[in-house]
Amino acid sequence: MDTLLNSGIFNWVVLPALIFLARVVDVSLGTIRIILVSKGQRFLAPLLGFFEAMIWLVAIGQVMQNLSNALCYLAYGAGFAIGNYVGIVLEERLAMGHSVIRIVTAKETTPLVDKLVEAQYGVTSVEAKGATGDVMLIYTIIKRKDLPEVVRIINEFDKKAFYSIEDARTAKEGVFPKHTHSHRPPWVKPFVGRIVK
Repeated sequence: MDTLLNSGIFNWVVLPALIFLARVVDVSLGTIRIILVSKGQRFLAPLLGFFEAMIWLVAIGQVMQNLSNALCYLAYGAGFAIGNYVGIVLEERLAMGHSVIRIVTAKETTPLVDKLVEAQYGVTSVEAKGATGDVMLIYTIIKRKDLPEVVRIINEFDKKAFYSIEDARTAKEGVFPKHTHSHRPPWVKPFVGRIVK
């Protein structure tokens, strides 16, 4: 009786839960792997791909061995859906790579440029013409983890300023803040560059 009870609990509770967790982990790894591929991380991306594939094989193997168990199908699908969400959240928390910010404003930009330089961000400013007249175009490349701070600086300068943000695959040279509470491993040297004006 105990064996049947335990077998039933395993087949209808434990096994679906394990399949669900396996899918959450492997899809989360897959989401991060795709982002790493887009950023040219040629060593870390294949490593994550290896573990992603191994976990997927275990999960699909269990589903194929239990084709009569509808909960396994549900757990597989739910794990895939939640794994996508978890992967995106993890990637946002890790904030890997760099972002390019383009700022367009008709206001005098000296205070904004000074504030960004004071915060140790590299800045390039260009005079341009917009649909409504002369504007200033400001470029800065930042580490993604610094994005909230830079957006705050822009909004404090001009709440109506137009800005766009996109990922930069690579950034060679540049100026980036030296964070006092860096979680950088001791074997990674800090990035040092120059301001371009």
